[in-house]
Amino acid sequence: MKPVLVIGGGITGIQTSLDLANRGIKVHLIEKTSSIGGVMSQLDKTFPTNDCSMCILAPKMIECSRNENIKIHTMSEVIEIKGEAGDFKVKIIEHPRSVDVEKCTGCGICSEKCPIKVRSEYQSGTGYRKAIYLPFPQAVPLIATIDRTNCLWFSKEICRICEKFCPSKAINYDQVETISEIEVASIVLAQGAEAFNPEVLTEYGYGVYPNVVTSLEFERIMSATGPFNGQILRSSDKIKPKKIAFLQCIGSRDSRVGNSYCSSVCCMYAIKEAVIAQEHDPNLDTTIFFIDIRAFGKEFEDYYTQAEKGNKIRFIRSRISSIEEIPETKNLEISYESNGEIKKEIFDMIILSVGLEPPKELNNFSLSIDLKLNKYGFVQTENFSPVDTSLPGIYVAGVLSGPKDIPDSISQASAAAVRAASNLRIEYEETNYSIYQEKNVEDKIPRIGVFVCHCGTNIGSVVDVPSVVEYVKNLPNVIYAEENLFTCSQDTQKKIIHLIKEHELNRIVVASCSPRTHEALFQATLQEAGLNPYLFEMANIRDQCSWVHMHEHEKATQKAKDLVRMAISKARLLKPLTKPVTNVTQSALVIGGGISGITAALEIADQGYLVHLVEKEGELGGNFKKIKYLPSGDDPEKFLKNLKSQVSENKNIITHLNSKINSIFGYLGNFESVISKDKETTRIKHGVVIVATGGLEYKPKEYLYGTPGIITQLEFEELLSKSYKPESIVMIQCVGSRCEERSYCSRICCTGAISNALKAKELNPDSEIFILFKDIRTYGFKEDYYREAAEKGIIFIRYDDENKPEVSNDGKIKINVLDPVLKQKLVINPEVLVLSSAIIPQEDSKELSGILKVPLSKDGFFLEAHMKLRPLDFATEGIFLCGLAHAPKTIDECISQALGAAARSITILSKKEIETEGVIAIVDEKICCGCQLCLNVCEYNAIEIRNIEGKMRSHIIPEICKGCGVCAATCPSGAITIGHFTDDEILSQIKNAFKEVIA
Repeated sequence: MKPVLVIGGGITGIQTSLDLANRGIKVHLIEKTSSIGGVMSQLDKTFPTNDCSMCILAPKMIECSRNENIKIHTMSEVIEIKGEAGDFKVKIIEHPRSVDVEKCTGCGICSEKCPIKVRSEYQSGTGYRKAIYLPFPQAVPLIATIDRTNCLWFSKEICRICEKFCPSKAINYDQVETISEIEVASIVLAQGAEAFNPEVLTEYGYGVYPNVVTSLEFERIMSATGPFNGQILRSSDKIKPKKIAFLQCIGSRDSRVGNSYCSSVCCMYAIKEAVIAQEHDPNLDTTIFFIDIRAFGKEFEDYYTQAEKGNKIRFIRSRISSIEEIPETKNLEISYESNGEIKKEIFDMIILSVGLEPPKELNNFSLSIDLKLNKYGFVQTENFSPVDTSLPGIYVAGVLSGPKDIPDSISQASAAAVRAASNLRIEYEETNYSIYQEKNVEDKIPRIGVFVCHCGTNIGSVVDVPSVVEYVKNLPNVIYAEENLFTCSQDTQKKIIHLIKEHELNRIVVASCSPRTHEALFQATLQEAGLNPYLFEMANIRDQCSWVHMHEHEKATQKAKDLVRMAISKARLLKPLTKPVTNVTQSALVIGGGISGITAALEIADQGYLVHLVEKEGELGGNFKKIKYLPSGDDPEKFLKNLKSQVSENKNIITHLNSKINSIFGYLGNFESVISKDKETTRIKHGVVIVATGGLEYKPKEYLYGTPGIITQLEFEELLSKSYKPESIVMIQCVGSRCEERSYCSRICCTGAISNALKAKELNPDSEIFILFKDIRTYGFKEDYYREAAEKGIIFIRYDDENKPEVSNDGKIKINVLDPVLKQKLVINPEVLVLSSAIIPQEDSKELSGILKVPLSKDGFFLEAHMKLRPLDFATEGIFLCGLAHAPKTIDECISQALGAAARSITILSKKEIETEGVIAIVDEKICCGCQLCLNVCEYNAIEIRNIEGKMRSHIIPEICKGCGVCAATCPSGAITIGHFTDDEILSQIKNAFKEVIA
């Protein structure tokens, strides 16, 4: 079986590689820079959760480097592609590092000694690096690189200091470029995008005024690993600013620079940066100047509302045309229009929210292989095949096909992975779960190693890390303790393995960030060192300490000592646990027969696995049946007909129409479901579940909906498909969305309204059409439709919550709306009033949530495991989601998610057996009294009653148990314990929370 080539080592390329590798496919991952990680590695935090970007990225990077199926090629580029799908021949050029990758340890001594400083690409030019450098502390691989352009030896044949001081003799000035050729079956393009360079817009003074910076530069300024160690300082005088402003749409929605599209992420990252900046300085005066706030993603609107009302960030709807510097102070003055007045205001710093552009080298690359690009230079894709390029066997993911945020890029990464594997047939290979020889330390005296993390300045700027280390050195059973700048970095992982062996450590405690993101990483490190992964404990001294006590340094330091002391007390008592291995039922259950469910089912079935497709209605299609046309010109009815035909012809798909899920039992790889149709029930077994139940169009209670002439967009679309040609139309946006009852944005309404308006204009060019809106959210390339609508005379009138349109209907529709430009009320008498109503969850979502035991968000949609990096997974393993069941989204986004969910499912279905979690309940049958209280409270049906020597006793089914602990808490005789959370372990932590010195 030939491997797959993934070009681009950012988060998209990493996720694609992992999804392929985790189903047994070999991957070549190509990255042109010296480390994988991409732009995400430069971000400080991520919206809307404010997670530390590197903290959620670093484990993925290290997982990628550890995966035996992935070969990472850094400092490398593809220079030639020949062949066809299934048989590509690819030439790769590897540029010299001038450092031997086998010898370099990433110690950084060479960089410390190097005399040459140059602007750092990682710091976006806000800081410096040396001519020999490590790009950032968590780089993968953590290997130094010589910048030959700035190195004195290569430019003047003097120096060679790095060679002199390198302890591992890794410097090799004689390295040359090497060219190799590989054969691959498929190719995934994931080269990302570039930030717009605002120097061409001279009116903003970027590159001239030092206190005008881009959003990415500001991201680095705020970062703990940035040039000012997390302090926000002005470039001109290194003084903290008191008043800053963000200017939106710089290099986006601007035909002057050829970027008339919306870059999709700028509004949200500006809001995030404003919020985080206020966390640094609560007194910071922050303003965002914008055209439309495009907070269209899941929980984005709540984040926007909190920023405006909670953080008191000013939002001013105005596009700034120029910036003037005040020479004496280097402050910056802007003029803007507000409520009909021209105002002037002075700021200490201005941040330009720059848009995204395709990589500069993409055009030449596309020409070399005859790859189609769209008019903006991104890779061309189609609505119904969002990751397929114009070339068979070559796929695209992430922002290379258009601007999008991290969750959408991750979804597309998985989608591209499943498409890249579509023409491969993978033979199952027996999995050896004991790759590393595990030492038996159960009867050994605990020898604990403690690693305390600075996490840059996330922890180190608040907690006195050295004093914590000195404190824990004196605690019983602590054999070794040290501080690390970043404990999650690749070099520290290697160091921990070495120290475990050197000091014969048999328990490890890491005091750093969240076990939610990093526990699995450190457990894998223990395994590599020969220790059972459950001999690990983590103290969260970031989220639970430095972040919540950032202004109380002494108390935070004391609390950190308390938390680490508690973790050590538990570590002393830790016992090795075994992960049960279970067989996998290699078939899938897909719940929902709309476009998302059909797409997921077909992709899984096409790759050789049986699929049960369950649809509660009498035919497949879901909401997609109601879509009659698209602004792109694609024919949805023809596409759906083709999909239905594929389903009916696919021998691997069993379709259950007019059917309902009654119950689902089981666990990862081994689920059993009961499906009912009429009065009959069917039991099926399957290894995974995909939830694709879709959403509903809200039936409004507002604006006299249901009275003659007042209808929803879907109802209007149905009429237009029958050649309805009204003379006058009013559309009202955000009906049932962005309101008190439903705070979220329904994402598709603006584009849907404009699509219908354009269709109405096509049918009747003389029709008068008004769209009343709060913000127009035609993100990405959908901005073209907005512009086209305006050019065709469709009139857009903005309203706000204080001045909503007023509707009456006494046989004739009358609408009163305040025009914010004219500052007077307009009266419109349309023939038809069309309400752009919300997308709401399915009515049975709560019931299905209970059956699956998976959570819903506060808005009633299904809640993913992690908003950024696991948008397609539930926290419950083996269950995935996609489409409108996740949140409102467009057709191409639903298809991407469906393909992605299929990819995630196949990582399990491709295996004949799989490991399950080792943290489970254990019953001491000698103590169990057989009362069966545990049986009644177990939500996962993981407990059965067995006759043991004539007595009824509880027994845990290990593959089903989730280790939640409810049974242990309920057991009156204390017969049940939870591995890794025994009574002794927990009581030890409680005891040590209140004592300064452990006896």
